[in-house]
Amino acid sequence: MTDSRGTGTFCGSHGRRSNILWQALTFFFLFATPGLLVLPQPAQAQSYTINNFEVEGNRRIQTSTIISRTGIEPGQTVSAGQLNDAFQRLLDSGVFETVELTPRGSTLVIEVEEYPTINQISIEGNRRVKDGVLLDVISSETRRVFTPQVAEADADLIAEVYSAQGRVSATVIPRIIRRSDNRVDLVFEVAEGTTIEVERVSFVGNRAYSDRRLRRVLETKQANILRTFLRGDTFIADRIEFDKQVIRDFYLSRGYIDFRVNSANVEFTRERDAFFLVMNITEGQRYSFGQISTVSEIPGVDAAKYQAALKVKPGVVYSPTVIENSIARLERLGLKEGVDFLRVEPRVTRNPRDLSLDVQFVLTRGPRIFVERIDIEGNTTTLDRVIRRQFDTVEGDPFNPREIRQSAERIRALGFFAVADVETREGSSPSQVIVDVDVEEQPTGSLSLGGSYSVSDGFGIAIGLNEANFLGRGQNLGVTLSTAQDAEQYTINFTEPYLLGRKLRFDLGLGLSSTNSSFASYDTKTVFFRPQLSYAIGELSSLRLRYGWNNSEMSQQSNETNGAVISSEIDQGKRTTSSFGVSYVYDSRLGGLNPTAGVLFEVGVDAAGVGGDNEFIKTTARAIAQQRVLNEEVVLRASLELGALNWTGNDFSRTLDRFVLGPNTFRGFEPAGIGPRDLSNGQDDAIGGNYYWVARFESDFPLGLPEELGLRGGVFYDVGNLYNINNVDTTGAEIVGANGSIRHVIGVSVLWETPFGPLRFNFSNALKKEEFDKAQSFDLTIQARF
Repeated sequence: MTDSRGTGTFCGSHGRRSNILWQALTFFFLFATPGLLVLPQPAQAQSYTINNFEVEGNRRIQTSTIISRTGIEPGQTVSAGQLNDAFQRLLDSGVFETVELTPRGSTLVIEVEEYPTINQISIEGNRRVKDGVLLDVISSETRRVFTPQVAEADADLIAEVYSAQGRVSATVIPRIIRRSDNRVDLVFEVAEGTTIEVERVSFVGNRAYSDRRLRRVLETKQANILRTFLRGDTFIADRIEFDKQVIRDFYLSRGYIDFRVNSANVEFTRERDAFFLVMNITEGQRYSFGQISTVSEIPGVDAAKYQAALKVKPGVVYSPTVIENSIARLERLGLKEGVDFLRVEPRVTRNPRDLSLDVQFVLTRGPRIFVERIDIEGNTTTLDRVIRRQFDTVEGDPFNPREIRQSAERIRALGFFAVADVETREGSSPSQVIVDVDVEEQPTGSLSLGGSYSVSDGFGIAIGLNEANFLGRGQNLGVTLSTAQDAEQYTINFTEPYLLGRKLRFDLGLGLSSTNSSFASYDTKTVFFRPQLSYAIGELSSLRLRYGWNNSEMSQQSNETNGAVISSEIDQGKRTTSSFGVSYVYDSRLGGLNPTAGVLFEVGVDAAGVGGDNEFIKTTARAIAQQRVLNEEVVLRASLELGALNWTGNDFSRTLDRFVLGPNTFRGFEPAGIGPRDLSNGQDDAIGGNYYWVARFESDFPLGLPEELGLRGGVFYDVGNLYNINNVDTTGAEIVGANGSIRHVIGVSVLWETPFGPLRFNFSNALKKEEFDKAQSFDLTIQARF
């Protein structure tokens, strides 16, 4: 029982607990279930099934085009995200100012507002830059869709044009004027601002060269008293980058291999009306060439032959240009020797102890890559052959990267193109390359107005018309009309730089000249015709072959009497000269190994007598040597000029045929102020001489004045002689100075570099002269072009 009662008690107790649990569960479900029914359910993505489209607001754009642009097909079910993508595609098309998409049942309503079209474009407020220049740089066009983004970009482009002229404060605001039929007038309102000049250019870290010398290298100039005519003193950011490169080239060409530009800082002045430009540089040490050697890694190629072809010698100041020229010389020799794909690798060893660089030229075999073709694009006027002939490489030749770079430089140097890019890319196979030439042409014609002054001719003007790329053939055609108080000349000049497709330059000059000089008792009139051929026979030398024909006449000036010699020559009337000549020219002033020194040597012979009235052999020669010293601040120059006329005809020569010296040849004397003279009939006629020589020694140097003034000083010493009158009709003449005598002249000069051109003021004193000479203590030379 007990057990039974105990068991029953457990079961009864269990039953009571079960009843209580059941009641609790019932209570929970009665009250909790309604709460569960109102809890948030997972969101369901909203979608639309589009069967139809309605487009509103479009005028120019077709409805089908707009629907197609959405990317939604009829019957397609799309989500809200896909509708947003369609909206963005319509907006990105750039033709709609506003877009709205509204699903209405199965219909998608598309409401658009199109951007207006541009009726006209105008620029207001511009005085310094013409409309045409500014309109050429913008991309907005009439009858095209107006978009604010393009208009803002065009405003920035116009502002860049002004910035390039130093007007960095210029502002440009695009505005629109609404017109009917959804059109607008686009107006760019320009506030040009003032030109910001560079007040001072200075350097930090330069020891070898002064600020004054380095400023002469830069394109950016300090403001000077003639800044109205000078554009180089305006601040242009792009010009600063160019200046950093040219100053680096300047130092590298003088052996400073470690040179670097640390910074180029531009700061406003305190008044904020100008800039200071400060270049911080590190010069490093100056190096010269040490041991020069050549080795060959190509079997059968003799390095000694290539070593003998090198011109650079130990002790010469190091220059990358010398290395480049040496490589070119060795590669040309390899081409001549039939060694294809020859590459020259310069290996430089630095010797810090003696500041020298040993250079070993290693002859190696380059990759077997050929030029498949040369593609030229962008030339609308210039013929392909004008560009193609700048390449020494033709289709099928071995590919030489150095020659391609040099060809690119020659194309840019033509001056025909605003942009000339030359790139290479792989051709039809890895062993082929294609050379792409992309050019942008620029105007090549010019109209020039110039002014001049000389003691012999007085003041004058010159008007010139010139076309540097005549008919797109790379030819030069020019017409010049120059008139002065005592001289006139009208000439036509034509140049073909590649006659018959070869590196043979052809020049042709023809014209009419006349003189009415106050330094002579006669007038002259000459018609001339002068063709000439020139071609290079070396890196720095050339040969010129020429023919000259002229018909000249001397006439008596009104109210003047002449001496016996001049009267006899006037009586000869018109005479014709037909001559052939040849000249040899060697000039290392620009392309030589030494950037601070150079030499010019020229000698020529002309023989007349093949047709015409005159028969003679005329020989002329001149030599000029120049050297910069004292850190290139001072220029030393020496020159020697001479000439000889051997008359071979049976008649008499004339003053027009003989040598007559002027101030440009021998300073300190008037035109025809030295040499033989005829004093008969109470006259004092200069009659010239058959032989002359003049040696000139001069130096120019800074005066210590502000560099922006452009003034330099100079001293000179001239010595020379003009003599001999063989084959001159001296009947009744009273001749003096026939045997000649050496004259000496010293003087000082003031050189002024102006925007109009260089002016030279010479103050001279003849230390030794003849009593019949015509001395001159002051001479001014002006040669201007504006």
